[in-house]
Amino acid sequence: MIKKLLISIFIAIVAVIFVPMLIAVYLSPQDSLSKVDAIVVVSGGDTDARIAEGVRLYLQKWAPKIIFSGAAAEGDVSNALAMKRIAIASGVPAGDIIIEEKSKTTEENADFTAKVIEENKVKSIILVTSPYHQRRAYNQFRYYLGKDFVILNHSAKDTTWRKQGWWENANARFLTLGEVMKNFYELLQGATNGR
Repeated sequence: MIKKLLISIFIAIVAVIFVPMLIAVYLSPQDSLSKVDAIVVVSGGDTDARIAEGVRLYLQKWAPKIIFSGAAAEGDVSNALAMKRIAIASGVPAGDIIIEEKSKTTEENADFTAKVIEENKVKSIILVTSPYHQRRAYNQFRYYLGKDFVILNHSAKDTTWRKQGWWENANARFLTLGEVMKNFYELLQGATNGR
């Protein structure tokens, strides 16, 4: 009886310690960088951090083009156009920026941006989003771009969410739970839709 109790306590402690880290690693895949045809930055979450990271990668010459994706959150100016203006002010030439202004969801970011990518003959990208959103964005872009298309995951540093310690912040817990549920839902949808 005591042995079973000790084993149960040990399993509970291991779960409490490792499950949050496993969730973080799953949600936020990261790849080693190499030069690609374009950097894709999707709006949402901590958009300022996403823009800054996309611009930083461009200025470090990881890609000759940046694609900003996102419709207007409110007002007449799309997120993509607002992101473009910030990038230009940060030193990116307007001619090196492509925008996709219609997408309102992660799936639409991937679907509509895939069309822009094809039109511009882009063969490889670095995908920039918030770390907690990286897995779901990657899964959607992978679906729309195909299994052989080169997608490198590289998250911006989010002001709220960190792989280590996300569970200590109420907003980060909310973001994490939401992403876990959305990923699970999309896995179920994929299984039922043959994706």
